[in-house]
Amino acid sequence: MSRQSAKTSARSAKNARRTTLKAVKKTAKSARAVAKKSAKPARTATRSTARNRAGDVASRILRTPSPPTQPIAASDIPVHAHKYQVGETVYYTSPSFGRAAATGSYTVVKLLPSEGDDYQYRIKSSGEAFERVAKESQLDRA
Repeated sequence: MSRQSAKTSARSAKNARRTTLKAVKKTAKSARAVAKKSAKPARTATRSTARNRAGDVASRILRTPSPPTQPIAASDIPVHAHKYQVGETVYYTSPSFGRAAATGSYTVVKLLPSEGDDYQYRIKSSGEAFERVAKESQLDRA
Protein backbone atom coordinates (compact mmCIF):
# COMPACT_ATOMS: atom_id res chain seq x y z
CA MET A 1 0.00 0.00 0.00
CA SER A 2 1.42 3.36 -0.96
CA ARG A 3 1.65 6.33 1.33
CA GLN A 4 -0.99 8.22 -0.61
CA SER A 5 -3.55 5.44 -0.39
CA ALA A 6 -2.83 4.99 3.35
CA LYS A 7 -3.50 8.70 3.95
CA THR A 8 -6.70 8.57 1.90
CA SER A 9 -8.02 5.56 3.78
CA ALA A 10 -7.19 7.20 7.14
CA ARG A 11 -9.06 10.33 6.09
CA SER A 12 -12.12 8.40 4.99
CA ALA A 13 -12.16 6.48 8.30
CA LYS A 14 -11.87 9.74 10.21
CA ASN A 15 -14.73 11.30 8.21
CA ALA A 16 -16.89 8.25 8.87
CA ARG A 17 -16.29 8.57 12.63
CA ARG A 18 -17.18 12.28 12.49
CA THR A 19 -20.42 11.57 10.64
CA THR A 20 -21.39 8.88 13.15
CA LEU A 21 -20.53 11.15 16.09
CA LYS A 22 -22.62 14.01 14.62
CA ALA A 23 -25.60 11.69 14.17
CA VAL A 24 -25.33 10.47 17.79
CA LYS A 25 -25.11 14.04 19.12
CA LYS A 26 -28.10 15.11 17.03
CA THR A 27 -30.19 12.20 18.31
CA ALA A 28 -29.24 12.94 21.92
CA LYS A 29 -30.06 16.62 21.45
CA SER A 30 -33.51 15.90 20.02
CA ALA A 31 -34.19 13.43 22.86
CA ARG A 32 -33.32 16.12 25.42
CA ALA A 33 -35.63 18.60 23.67
CA VAL A 34 -38.52 16.12 23.76
CA ALA A 35 -37.91 15.34 27.44
CA LYS A 36 -37.77 19.05 28.25
CA LYS A 37 -41.09 19.73 26.50
CA SER A 38 -42.83 16.90 28.31
CA ALA A 39 -41.44 18.03 31.69
CA LYS A 40 -42.71 21.63 31.42
CA PRO A 41 -46.36 21.02 32.37
CA ALA A 42 -45.28 18.97 35.41
CA ARG A 43 -43.06 21.83 36.63
CA THR A 44 -45.86 24.36 36.24
CA ALA A 45 -48.23 22.19 38.27
CA THR A 46 -45.61 21.85 41.02
CA ARG A 47 -45.17 25.60 41.19
CA SER A 48 -48.88 26.29 41.48
CA THR A 49 -49.20 23.65 44.22
CA ALA A 50 -46.33 25.27 46.12
CA ARG A 51 -48.02 28.67 45.81
CA ASN A 52 -51.30 27.29 47.17
CA ARG A 53 -49.48 25.74 50.13
CA ALA A 54 -47.73 29.04 50.84
CA GLY A 55 -51.09 30.82 50.71
CA ASP A 56 -52.54 28.36 53.22
CA VAL A 57 -49.66 28.94 55.62
CA ALA A 58 -49.92 32.71 55.23
CA SER A 59 -53.62 32.63 56.03
CA ARG A 60 -52.91 30.77 59.29
CA ILE A 61 -50.33 33.29 60.55
CA LEU A 62 -51.71 35.63 63.17
CA ARG A 63 -50.51 39.16 62.53
CA THR A 64 -50.37 41.61 65.41
CA PRO A 65 -49.28 45.25 65.41
CA SER A 66 -45.84 46.08 66.75
CA PRO A 67 -45.67 47.82 70.11
CA PRO A 68 -45.07 51.56 69.88
CA THR A 69 -41.51 52.77 70.33
CA GLN A 70 -40.29 56.04 71.76
CA PRO A 71 -38.18 58.19 69.46
CA ILE A 72 -34.73 59.06 70.75
CA ALA A 73 -34.46 62.71 71.72
CA ALA A 74 -31.65 64.67 70.08
CA SER A 75 -30.37 65.65 73.53
CA ASP A 76 -29.88 61.96 74.42
CA ILE A 77 -27.57 61.27 71.49
CA PRO A 78 -23.95 61.81 72.54
CA VAL A 79 -22.39 64.39 70.24
CA HIS A 80 -18.66 64.95 70.39
CA ALA A 81 -17.22 67.99 68.73
CA HIS A 82 -13.74 68.54 67.38
CA LYS A 83 -11.33 69.65 70.08
CA TYR A 84 -9.45 72.07 67.80
CA GLN A 85 -10.82 74.61 65.32
CA VAL A 86 -9.65 75.74 61.85
CA GLY A 87 -6.79 78.24 62.10
CA GLU A 88 -5.70 77.08 65.56
CA THR A 89 -2.01 76.31 66.15
CA VAL A 90 -1.36 72.80 67.50
CA TYR A 91 1.67 70.71 68.42
CA TYR A 92 1.85 67.49 66.36
CA THR A 93 3.61 64.43 67.73
CA SER A 94 4.47 62.04 64.92
CA PRO A 95 3.97 58.30 65.42
CA SER A 96 7.04 56.30 66.44
CA PHE A 97 7.29 54.55 63.06
CA GLY A 98 7.33 57.82 61.06
CA ARG A 99 10.02 60.44 60.55
CA ALA A 100 11.09 62.26 63.71
CA ALA A 101 11.29 65.56 61.75
CA ALA A 102 7.48 65.66 61.45
CA THR A 103 7.01 66.62 65.12
CA GLY A 104 6.40 70.35 65.60
CA SER A 105 3.99 73.26 65.36
CA TYR A 106 1.19 73.06 62.79
CA THR A 107 -1.92 75.02 61.86
CA VAL A 108 -5.31 73.27 61.53
CA VAL A 109 -6.47 73.69 57.94
CA LYS A 110 -9.59 71.50 57.85
CA LEU A 111 -11.76 69.39 60.19
CA LEU A 112 -12.24 65.82 58.96
CA PRO A 113 -14.73 63.15 60.06
CA SER A 114 -13.81 60.70 62.79
CA GLU A 115 -12.07 57.41 62.23
CA GLY A 116 -13.33 55.21 65.03
CA ASP A 117 -13.11 57.18 68.27
CA ASP A 118 -10.56 59.75 67.04
CA TYR A 119 -11.42 62.86 65.03
CA GLN A 120 -9.07 63.74 62.22
CA TYR A 121 -7.63 67.04 61.10
CA ARG A 122 -5.80 68.30 58.04
CA ILE A 123 -2.79 70.23 59.33
CA LYS A 124 -0.03 72.24 57.65
CA SER A 125 3.39 73.38 58.80
CA SER A 126 4.87 76.66 57.57
CA GLY A 127 8.10 74.79 56.79
CA GLU A 128 6.45 72.17 54.55
CA ALA A 129 4.76 72.55 51.16
CA PHE A 130 2.17 69.82 51.82
CA GLU A 131 -0.58 69.11 54.33
CA ARG A 132 -0.83 66.13 56.68
CA VAL A 133 -3.76 64.23 58.17
CA ALA A 134 -3.47 63.79 61.93
CA LYS A 135 -5.65 62.14 64.55
CA GLU A 136 -6.80 64.14 67.54
CA SER A 137 -4.76 61.90 69.84
CA GLN A 138 -1.56 63.03 68.06
CA LEU A 139 -2.26 66.74 68.67
CA ASP A 140 -1.79 69.01 71.71
CA ARG A 141 -2.49 72.72 72.24
CA ALA A 142 0.55 74.81 71.33
